[in-house]
Amino acid sequence: MKIDELIEKAKSSAGAKLVYTEPYEKDGITVIAAASVASGAGGGDGVDKEGQHGEGGGFGLTAKPTGAYVIKDGTLRWEPAIDVNRLVGVVGAVVVAVLLFSARIAKVHARRAIARAAAVPAP
Repeated sequence: MKIDELIEKAKSSAGAKLVYTEPYEKDGITVIAAASVASGAGGGDGVDKEGQHGEGGGFGLTAKPTGAYVIKDGTLRWEPAIDVNRLVGVVGAVVVAVLLFSARIAKVHARRAIARAAAVPAP
């Protein structure tokens, strides 16, 4: 496959059907799921010292659910998808930051208490 063909194939595959699913209807409720899609392609060609020609390329695609449009009784609403792994990671990072900050504050208070105790003359 030539580089031009690869890039053209990448462009044609990155359409709205990758972002939105076909509407799903059940019991009078219609759901259209949505995703965040990113893609990229690249390639190159060249000639070596002996005059041999070569080319290569690649294509990558990633998709992540973002939510769904829900239509019920003629009303449209957006239901966001919750990325539990990301949520756990963020909460974990916040907890670690709070623990480190608390330990630092405790050290500062302990040093101040020791300095105050050393500055007070004995009776």
